[in-house]
Amino acid sequence: MKTALITGVTGQDGSYLAEFLLDKGYDVHGIIRRSSVDYRERIAHLEGTPHFHLHYADMGDSMSLVKLVGKVQPDEIYNLAAQSHVQVSFDAPEFTADVDAVGVLRVLEAVRTNHLEKTCRIYQASTSELYGKVEEVPQSETTPFHPYSPYAVAKLYGYWIIKEYREAYDMFCCSGILFNHESERRGETFVTRKITLAAARIAHGMQKCLYLGNLDSLRDWGYAKDYVECMWLILQHETPEDFVIATGVQHTVREFATLAFHHAGIELRWEGKGVDEKGIVEKILSDKIQGIKEGDVVVQVSPDFYRPTDVVNLLGDPGKAKRELGWNPQTTSFEQLVELMVRHDMQKVTREHFNAAEYLEKGIVK
Repeated sequence: MKTALITGVTGQDGSYLAEFLLDKGYDVHGIIRRSSVDYRERIAHLEGTPHFHLHYADMGDSMSLVKLVGKVQPDEIYNLAAQSHVQVSFDAPEFTADVDAVGVLRVLEAVRTNHLEKTCRIYQASTSELYGKVEEVPQSETTPFHPYSPYAVAKLYGYWIIKEYREAYDMFCCSGILFNHESERRGETFVTRKITLAAARIAHGMQKCLYLGNLDSLRDWGYAKDYVECMWLILQHETPEDFVIATGVQHTVREFATLAFHHAGIELRWEGKGVDEKGIVEKILSDKIQGIKEGDVVVQVSPDFYRPTDVVNLLGDPGKAKRELGWNPQTTSFEQLVELMVRHDMQKVTREHFNAAEYLEKGIVK
């Protein structure tokens, strides 16, 4: 039985990866931080499962990582922990650098301190944001990097320190350059989940309007559940190499919103340009839609959601992963991904609506 250690196990990717590795017969250990708030809803169903273990440690505390790696003696480490929100990195650049950059170094040194550099394989979750102000389209493993946010700059350090330890110490450590990957477990502050939740709430009459930033931003969106398989395949490869993890298909934020509202039962038309652009209800597809009518404005652009420097054109080339790992980036299509997310959020909002009505009926304020 192989032993895997996952940092960031409570996140979207960490929860899917934990499930994947347990199905593969691994003994899975996850790192969590102490908190007075319960943030483990994505992995709650795994707690108590044989071969799934949680440990307290922190990416900002090298001693806790050294002790834990020594205790677990992992065969594989998947470093998924990060401050992963691009906009937040402008507000908290120092914290982002400490976790996303120096945190990678702490993991590598924890492995070396415990003399596991010849037996432990390390996967580093890198990001398409490295390409930033893109210099070629599509982006591959050989495309020059031009990071365009504090998050991307921190991740670039992580990418290069992995490469340095691979060459300096002959360690099996690799980066997966992940393009945008979403799911029903995506955090609600990320634009895709923000869109699907808003579409569901507007359809239920619980929200009037969705405010977005640059609708023309182009992204390569995949399904997170598919991407964790590629993470695993990278560590099963004969040699330690870096891989782009992407679908090779590109869509705008506007297209994502249009499709999300369609699956919520609302057809949109778009009018105006730039900050004056609006998404207007063209047609209502279901008699269950509440609180809106044809002609209502349900999407508007807000300058508050524009970034100081914005990446506008990300498109990955997954050719190397397809050829060398046998990975299929199109297991779940873009259309299927959006439908999955909207279906989940329609059910979530239905429960919220039912609970709110029950509280009101009983005179309970919540």
